[in-house]
Amino acid sequence: MGRRQRLHPHRKNDHHGERIMKAMLALMMIAASALAADERRSGADFMSPATQAMQRDDTQNPAMLWISNGEAQWNTAAGGSGKSCASCHGDAKNSMRGVAARFPAFHRDRTINLSQRINICRERKQQATPWRAESEELLGMEAYVAMQSRGMPVTPPQDQDTRASAARGQQLYFQRIGQLNLSCAQCHDQQAGKRLGGSTIPQAHASAYPIYRLEWQAMGSLQRRLRNCMSGVRAEVPPYGAQELIELEAWLAVRDQGMKIETPGVRP
Repeated sequence: MGRRQRLHPHRKNDHHGERIMKAMLALMMIAASALAADERRSGADFMSPATQAMQRDDTQNPAMLWISNGEAQWNTAAGGSGKSCASCHGDAKNSMRGVAARFPAFHRDRTINLSQRINICRERKQQATPWRAESEELLGMEAYVAMQSRGMPVTPPQDQDTRASAARGQQLYFQRIGQLNLSCAQCHDQQAGKRLGGSTIPQAHASAYPIYRLEWQAMGSLQRRLRNCMSGVRAEVPPYGAQELIELEAWLAVRDQGMKIETPGVRP
């Protein structure tokens, strides 16, 4: 099995390392700017007209079943606190507007994604058991929160810690992995628009997640898709919530900066 090199955290007390990291961050932002100047296309552009119509029309979009469940959970008291999400945040249509566009983000001592932030609130504020990664409950809540930012531009945080995570994610994006010795960039940058196994290779923009995938007949998170790709190139697949996956998500957010949130997306 091909193995990925572990990316070590940046040491703030190492001045030489700090200079290197600042240079890497500058290069990262230059790369992101170059991507923004290119013709970026949503994954929806590579789909059939029927699937595009399914995503556009909420009455046809099967992901709305999960979002309806997420809305119900938003308003339902849970845990020892006896509080619902609405007890603190009120109407999600107002309080959650723009939130998903700003994740992943640094929180306390690490960078986290939106689903992890939801579970932190659930555990600390509601005194409830965190939802399992990729569970129906967590996907429903994440999709419901993310949908409140639909149409807004992806706006990754600019603080040094989140940007450092994105820089490590960028390294992983361009790193060859697995027995097939391929990187994310070799498929989704160099071969985008070409055919692989009867399907068109998209540019791998992540602004529609969580998505309903016809192949899965279910909702799935961005991490599920990333893990599928890693398995496809016969690489070691990290567990859900692994920091390297979060950092890869952080880079994808930088790469998607300015693109519109599409949640809930539909894909083949």
